[in-house]
Amino acid sequence: MADTNLSSKCAIPVGISACLMGEQVRYNGGHKRSRYCLDVLQECFAFEPFCPELEAGLGVPREPIRLVGAPGEPPRVKGTVDPELDVTERLREVGEAFVARHRHLRGFILMKGSPSCGLERVKVYHENGMPSHADSGLFVQVLREHFPELPLEEEARMNDAVLRENFITRVFAFDDWKRHVEDAKGYHALIQFHSRQKYLLMAHHVEAYRELGRYLGSEAHALPLEEVKHSYLQRFMVALARPATRKTHTNAMMHVMGYLKQELDSEVKQDLLQAIEEYRLGHVHLAVPLRLLSHYMKRHGSEYIRQQTYLDPHPYELGLRNAI
Repeated sequence: MADTNLSSKCAIPVGISACLMGEQVRYNGGHKRSRYCLDVLQECFAFEPFCPELEAGLGVPREPIRLVGAPGEPPRVKGTVDPELDVTERLREVGEAFVARHRHLRGFILMKGSPSCGLERVKVYHENGMPSHADSGLFVQVLREHFPELPLEEEARMNDAVLRENFITRVFAFDDWKRHVEDAKGYHALIQFHSRQKYLLMAHHVEAYRELGRYLGSEAHALPLEEVKHSYLQRFMVALARPATRKTHTNAMMHVMGYLKQELDSEVKQDLLQAIEEYRLGHVHLAVPLRLLSHYMKRHGSEYIRQQTYLDPHPYELGLRNAI
């Protein structure tokens, strides 16, 4: 009998701020347990919890820390009670050591507002204690500097259905890369990856879809393979980080449907076109036209179009396209 357990099918390694797993590692000894991560995503992701502040030896409970600095200069991480407490270098070293040990990760889910783990809009204070501007937490800055292709998202931002689907799409695409391209010794694996990710890429960033296609079709073969893979991956992940819209999804679905025109009768084609148009107008969710497309692709589509990750970029059981 086939195994239908979701966790057994994907178990993708993903980092997560330890407090979101319910671990009592916050400055006050508390946690920020995420029901969505533990009750839903843990069925699919093999979470690896990490707290950079705890790893830096700050202890629990501890004096709260915050970002301090002026606009245009790298913020320091200092104590809110004792301004002489400066843990900037310790946190940076912890982040760099983490990256060195965790290149296997496919993503990281972060704690909102944290001076170490906040993705964006983390308050930066003047030395006098007044808010100055906003930045990312220091651990996030290190991840972006040394592991830029790693998909990052804040747990709180995943309340937004579009951002949630975008992040999980990126995790699965990066997992595809890790499993099939990263250690490959020839160009074939990279070309195959681009081929199956083609319409997913189109749905997120049409210009990048065209540019990467030209890159692989012309100049890439004259360059060293590792250089090509590095360049391609950076550009691919940046493109996927742009959330797809109703307009771009509609464009991608019309291109996919083009592979069926000769196989379907006029009534079926009209049904598909109507479903796509109802989605474009905001009357139905993305899952509606895509399920129709997938149904007819399985019956009439070529091997090439059936392999497109755009049709199933993540497990259907997660229901991510039922809300966008």
